[in-house]
Order: sequence, then C-alpha cells, then structure tokens
Amino acid sequence: MGNGVKIALAVVAVIALIVIGTVGWGVGQYNKVITLDEQVKAQWAQVDNQLKRRYDLIPNLVETVKGYATHEKQLFENIAEARTKYFQAPTATQKIQASNQLEGMLSRLLVLKETYPQLKANESFLKLQDSLEGTENRIAVERKRYNEVAQSLNTYRRSVMGSVISSIAGIQPAAYYEIPAAEKEAPKVKF
Repeated sequence: MGNGVKIALAVVAVIALIVIGTVGWGVGQYNKVITLDEQVKAQWAQVDNQLKRRYDLIPNLVETVKGYATHEKQLFENIAEARTKYFQAPTATQKIQASNQLEGMLSRLLVLKETYPQLKANESFLKLQDSLEGTENRIAVERKRYNEVAQSLNTYRRSVMGSVISSIAGIQPAAYYEIPAAEKEAPKVKF
C-alpha cells in the first residue's frame, strides 16, 4: 500500500469520524429538545390536575354561599362560565387565561364572608375554604415548576442550534403561566 492510499484512508477516516460525531451530536440535541418538550407537557399535566381539583371544589363552595348570598347571582353565573371555559379550552394557554379569569372571581366569592357574617360560622364553608386554600397553594407550587421547565425549553429554543433542532422536531415555545394582572397590584391598606 502506497503513501497516497494511506493518506486517503486517513482522510476518509477523519471525515467519517467527523460525520459520525456530528450525527451523534445532532441526535443528542434532538433528544434533548424532545425531552424538554415532554417535561413541559408532564408539568402542565400536574398544573392541570391541581386546577381540576380547584374546579371540582368550586360548585360545592358556590352552593354553600348561595344559601346566604342570594343576590350575588351574577357572580355565581360568572364563576360557572369561567369554569366551563376552562374545561372547554383546548390549549394550555387558553386554560391559563380561563384560570386567571376565575381567580379574581374566587377572591370576590371568599370576601362574601365579610358581608355575610353567618358564613363565617358555617362549618361547610370553612372546610371548603380551607380545601380551596390548600389547593391554591398546590397550584402555586405546580405553576412555579411548570414555568421552570417552560423556561428551560424556551431558553434552549432561543439558542442558535436549539432553534434549528426545535424547528426540525416541530417543538413550539411553551406558554408561561403568568400571574393575573389583578394579583400583581399591591393591596391598598386603609386605616
């Protein structure tokens, strides 16, 4: 075997190693974006699970309050409408919007106990309120975890190669679960 053949084989071997390394790296990056996307979906499922728990508690809470606050019909109708919108929403983004709409109404519903002191003494109302508060805490934790994995995916998608690989894999950015504008405002304290 001549020197020319040895050099050609060495060049072919180096090119083959580069191609194999590049393909291996590409497969790894593709798998990474798929994994990130699946993590976002799995974490959204956890948020969705806690939101469903909230929505399952609401009818019981509304029924308890209805007995005391009969003239709050519009509030009850708005809560029912927001709950329906949530279950009909096909995407995480639309479910987030429906959930945010409901949060303001829930606050109003729970404030009714100040207007109707007999609600404060109602054991069913108090138990439901405690369950709802526990659920809201769980939602906050799951929302934080969801936003963390959404951030990981979105950060990867914004990198140079991440955007290319994400496009190839058909992975879209994840929507963040942001706090409703009403909750961002500082409470007004009056003395």
